[in-house]
Amino acid sequence: MSLSVQIFIALVASVIVGLIAGPGALGFVNWWIAPIGTIFINLIKMMIVPVVFTSLVVGMTSLGDTKKLGRIGVKTVVLYLFTTAVAIIIGFAVAGIVHPGMGLQLSSDAAVTAKQAPSIMEVFVSMIPTNPVDSMAKAQILPIIIFALFTGVGITQVGGEKAQILIKFFDAAAETCYKIIGIVMNFAPIGVFCLLLPVVCKNGPSVLLPLISVIACVAVGCVIHAVAVYSTLARVWGGHSPLDFFKGVSEAMMLAFTTCSSAGTLPVTMKNCQENLGVSREITSFVLPLGATINMDGTALYQGVCALFIANVFGIDLTMGQMGMIVLTGTLASIGTAGVPGAGLIMLALVLQTVGLPMEGLALIAGIDRVLDMFRTCLNITGDAAVSTVIDQTEKKYAA
Repeated sequence: MSLSVQIFIALVASVIVGLIAGPGALGFVNWWIAPIGTIFINLIKMMIVPVVFTSLVVGMTSLGDTKKLGRIGVKTVVLYLFTTAVAIIIGFAVAGIVHPGMGLQLSSDAAVTAKQAPSIMEVFVSMIPTNPVDSMAKAQILPIIIFALFTGVGITQVGGEKAQILIKFFDAAAETCYKIIGIVMNFAPIGVFCLLLPVVCKNGPSVLLPLISVIACVAVGCVIHAVAVYSTLARVWGGHSPLDFFKGVSEAMMLAFTTCSSAGTLPVTMKNCQENLGVSREITSFVLPLGATINMDGTALYQGVCALFIANVFGIDLTMGQMGMIVLTGTLASIGTAGVPGAGLIMLALVLQTVGLPMEGLALIAGIDRVLDMFRTCLNITGDAAVSTVIDQTEKKYAA
């Protein structure tokens, strides 16, 4: 039985057991079961910084020259931003048909305090680490990526025997990281069960049903985006049939769905793309870590749905100009959104502020954000994998 099937069985089992046990078992579950899920997440997080840094350095040195890096970088960023913009439009389209939030009333005290999202220039400034070690300790992915890129360029520029020593060191370190990830993933079914069981016990159908239209919109939108956009990328430019593509990244998709962390799923996404889809290591080492940071298609789609949902709840009609601003703001803000659980709320707060929608609407979304996070994170990492196949194929044709 494949690991992805085991993870799916664990997911279904956690839902069934959680619904049967209900809130009455929450004390026992939080005390004895939830910590096991936390341990599993910590094991994955333990490898994020090592695998991102070593893989990017290896990827940079494998590319060999800065011209090739620039070519791959431009194609990757353009593809990521394009698919993100399309995702928001799909979110608008689905929500425009379903009209989520119609008939709901927001209580006057249902307000939350949202963290201010960083401006684009603040994101650019924060990308440059003043202390790379401190950035690694805090798992700040963007500064780590920048430092890894400079390290890779520096090694390439040094050249000769000294460069080979460092290349072999980072290559061995990256391989070690992959082996450790393989060991951790053997415990994925247990980790998934222990992660989801507390969520189901706490929320249950009573909390989810009133907002089922929002959940349905996000879920349907994610499926449409995956089938229409990613299948096209994989088939036309990526060299894989849709069935082969989705089967190849199924383990990463399942893990992303349960952990709600693009960065946390990154090691598995890299493993799936290399072993199942045949993407070269130099491409996955550059494209996927970058995607875990700036490619937030699922989060962008979620913004479109939630913006219309909040507008419906408060009886506000969004103009075409406001919708266009949401597309632009959401696309640019995705660059600075960390691939960690709950980061989508920060982006949503920025979008609401930009178009003048009531911030109180975040209270409704916050109640089901964990469920929405599952769908959008799954779409995020699937997009990363799809873009990596396209970049890999275009580079092979370029080399030929």
